[in-house]
Amino acid sequence: MDYQPLLDDTRNYGIVNAGYAPAATGAPAMMAPPAVEPYGPSAPPASMFDNMPGYEGTMAGGGGFLPPPMPAFPAPQPMPGPEQPHWNIPSISEDTAREAFVLYASSKCCYSPAPAKDCVITGMEAFNTYRYTLETFTESRSTEWSHEPYNGQPVDAFTQPPPGAWDIPSKTPTFFAEGKQQIKVPYTSSVKACHNCLGTGHKPCKDCTGAGNKVCWVCNGCGYRHGNEQCHHCSGRGRENCSHCQGRGLKSCDVCHGKQQLLVFIKLTVKWTNNTDAHVVEQSSGLHVDNFSEVSGKMLFRDSQFMVCPVLGFPDSAIMQASQRLVSEHQGKYSQTSRILQQRQTIELIPVTKVTYLWKEQTHIYFVYGNEFKVHTDDYPATCCCSVM
Repeated sequence: MDYQPLLDDTRNYGIVNAGYAPAATGAPAMMAPPAVEPYGPSAPPASMFDNMPGYEGTMAGGGGFLPPPMPAFPAPQPMPGPEQPHWNIPSISEDTAREAFVLYASSKCCYSPAPAKDCVITGMEAFNTYRYTLETFTESRSTEWSHEPYNGQPVDAFTQPPPGAWDIPSKTPTFFAEGKQQIKVPYTSSVKACHNCLGTGHKPCKDCTGAGNKVCWVCNGCGYRHGNEQCHHCSGRGRENCSHCQGRGLKSCDVCHGKQQLLVFIKLTVKWTNNTDAHVVEQSSGLHVDNFSEVSGKMLFRDSQFMVCPVLGFPDSAIMQASQRLVSEHQGKYSQTSRILQQRQTIELIPVTKVTYLWKEQTHIYFVYGNEFKVHTDDYPATCCCSVM
């Protein structure tokens, strides 16, 4: 049987795209020869990237964050924050404590509401605590070589030196709102032949290995079914056209999208990050500190500046120590790889009430905490085991 190429341009790839006549009775169906796949490198070669002044260390895939330059003018000095008023949150009422407990029990499918509704509250004790939070809003910049299909975009490499990474303007979001912006560095764009398809715009189809056809799934390539009955699906050929490439043996290059050329440029990524740390003062109620991350408290103190000063003169020394530690850590840590744009520190008073109650002559406790009146208990006295049948 003679092989006839279906597409002349496949000769540039060394691919034989075979057409077949129906097999003669009793003769085995012919199989297509294996295709030779001249794949280019999976990653762009280093020769694709020009040597741009000021960006000599830039690589494909990113080269890490760029430290910000030293400021041209002295940074403004932090000012002492406003004096905080002396707040105190009274213990919640018994009605509020019971309503919170009933709501908690009703949210649990395995909890009977009876203890929450009918228990006898015997004691309520306030354990209000403080939470200090420091936010440091930063801007970081990184560069990498990138590429996209060339569709006639402006080409400006070497028309003049590119600006420095920290000299390129960006749209800073509202303070403490995270975001990201990607920018083509001016005067770095050039056109190169696509490395993936070697500038042809096509690649051999991976599903049929470039042959344009595959073994017939009905007759498994033999051309016959039930003895000498010719396979109706492939008309006795033993193979069928590849549906992924419509029998061409070629598919458009997924890197250049068939354009044969790439616009190669340096991409600048600008990220704005709100770095947050919090410290909750330990209290003796027995409620674990991790629970406080789920609730809010009464705001006592708020200070927002370019750089904040540690809190001074607060009644609880643990808050002052946490402020001193976190302010020092943030300013040392984030100034190394990013530019600090703004800092904010707050102090909240989080209400905690420990409730003791009787149910069937047994003593139990639960906690109501936060502005949301969230409830936590380890020993609800009326639960059942549920199972899905």
